[in-house]
Amino acid sequence: MPLLSTRALNRTLLERQLLFHRVDWPVSRVVERLIAMQGQEPNAPYVGLWTRIAGFRHDALSSLLHERRMVRGAHLRTTQHLALAEDFLWLRPLLQPRLDRAPAGGLRRETGGLDLSEVAAVGRNFLAGRTLTRQELGSLLTEQFPDHRANDLAMAVHFLVPMVHPPPSGLWGRRGAVPCVLAEDWIGRPLEAAPQIGTMVTRYLAAFGPADVKDMQTWSGLSRLREVVDDLRPRLRVHRDEHGRELFDLPEAAPSDPDRPAPVRFLPAFDNLLLGHADRSRVIADEHRKLVAPGQARVLPTFLVDGFVAGTWSVKDGLLLVSPFRTLPKADRAAVREEAGRLAEFVLPDDSRRDVRIRAGVA
Repeated sequence: MPLLSTRALNRTLLERQLLFHRVDWPVSRVVERLIAMQGQEPNAPYVGLWTRIAGFRHDALSSLLHERRMVRGAHLRTTQHLALAEDFLWLRPLLQPRLDRAPAGGLRRETGGLDLSEVAAVGRNFLAGRTLTRQELGSLLTEQFPDHRANDLAMAVHFLVPMVHPPPSGLWGRRGAVPCVLAEDWIGRPLEAAPQIGTMVTRYLAAFGPADVKDMQTWSGLSRLREVVDDLRPRLRVHRDEHGRELFDLPEAAPSDPDRPAPVRFLPAFDNLLLGHADRSRVIADEHRKLVAPGQARVLPTFLVDGFVAGTWSVKDGLLLVSPFRTLPKADRAAVREEAGRLAEFVLPDDSRRDVRIRAGVA
């Protein structure tokens, strides 16, 4: 089996994630390529698209949300993701078994004693044909289940019933009450009754491969994918990494040149580049992982130098603050400042200073 170095895996991932050269593609094609974009933070997909698409503007995504061609809802890893409506129709039912277990996990204490199938049925009836905020849904649910808190009940329905969160949810800079609507009502088509899990695996490999079974499971939140991959094995290319792990890929997909120069790129919070594998060494050093994921389910915005995570960034008071993990060489520092300046124009309001400040190495 061909042996792939960490740098070869890094360059291959950058290429498949459209992080070498900004593409002149429609937003829908980019999101389709990525399968879904983490959307817990409403602004995050906008930054993720800006760093991948030449000349991307905020309204290019907002218009797709208004047109119902793009939707925001829970599926991968039981978290909010942005996806094409047509992809949501097969992703959500495929991942529903994992979502069904979520209330029995994080909400076990709060939903104890409840018949969750009854909660789901009541919640679906309340949502049928109308849009409710999560708070409104929770208040209605307490009328049926008075011994439980409104937010806990609403969150249980959030996992159990396929729903999406229409605009203004998911629009740039918009926060506040989260509207909820049945996915089939909003999209206007039924969810797929028998989605093919093999489709998910091959789509994943196109965007994140080569990868092993644990990588696929980490990205999707599903378990027991070994049998699925074994069934696909005759149609897959197989590699090994430096640790001897067996990595799978599409037969027509070739690894990238490990010596290919990689540009500086800024990524949003929770970008799937960092969350798409169990072994994330192909994009972030182990000693830096806690600096990027400091706890409380946070994954900070990051930037790449030479293809690997080199630090984090944040916005505060009209300032884009860049925090490298170590002192950057002069050429890299200049490239980071230049790209940060472009990012500041995108993420900071027109009336702000749009300043960039690069801190000393913080590791």
